[in-house]
Amino acid sequence: MIQYDFNDRVAVVTGGAQGIGRTVVERLLASGGKVAIWDRDAALLARAVAEIGVDKVAGLTVDIGDLASVERGVEETLAAFGQIDVLINNAAIVGPNMPTWEYPPEVFSDVVHVGLTGTFHCCRAVVPHMIARNYGRIVNLSSIAGKEGNPNAVAYSATKAGVLALTKSLGKELAGHNIAVNAVTPAVARTAGAMAQAPEHIAYILGKIPRGRMLELAEAATMICFLASEENSFTTGATFDLSGGRATY
Repeated sequence: MIQYDFNDRVAVVTGGAQGIGRTVVERLLASGGKVAIWDRDAALLARAVAEIGVDKVAGLTVDIGDLASVERGVEETLAAFGQIDVLINNAAIVGPNMPTWEYPPEVFSDVVHVGLTGTFHCCRAVVPHMIARNYGRIVNLSSIAGKEGNPNAVAYSATKAGVLALTKSLGKELAGHNIAVNAVTPAVARTAGAMAQAPEHIAYILGKIPRGRMLELAEAATMICFLASEENSFTTGATFDLSGGRATY
């Protein structure tokens, strides 16, 4: 397993109590980093921290859709570790699978608010601390749906497309501050959110992957941790493919 040097680095991982986020947390810790896991599910968060069982991790109940909650999360992370060097914007909700003209407006709003507005909240709250230290690495989890637009997943597709544009905009703004901002576009992986989708939708998106299988959580963590490392010192505002060959641009 490739390890990057995260000694003396502090990372925030949103939605880090399970799935890709949890795997990234474990990889960062194994590479010498300290991690604040932000998750709105307090019970899941407590279980994850107990299972990880190291003193270099802090579990903080944060709802990224609430700016005040995010700002408290920053304060608590700084109180625990003194700095924030890495931000992994992983938290999102998937939403149901149905045609756009039948999609509930309130659910559309919720999906966009957590996945896109929440990512904005986290960047807005964390970036000033990175600028002050002239160092930072931000990795935003988009999706292949953000590039291609999955049918019957309008809210999720729109959210993840927005994350790509946010990444490009913020990357340009911070390029002079030794802060890299990049995005990844995972295909379907065996996460709680993905597997809660309709079976026929999972079959559809799995059938679009030339590799012929789901993304492994460890494969996602490997790319994310490189982008979060000091070694990623030049590339910013970019999108990195994790689609198993599905992406066409």
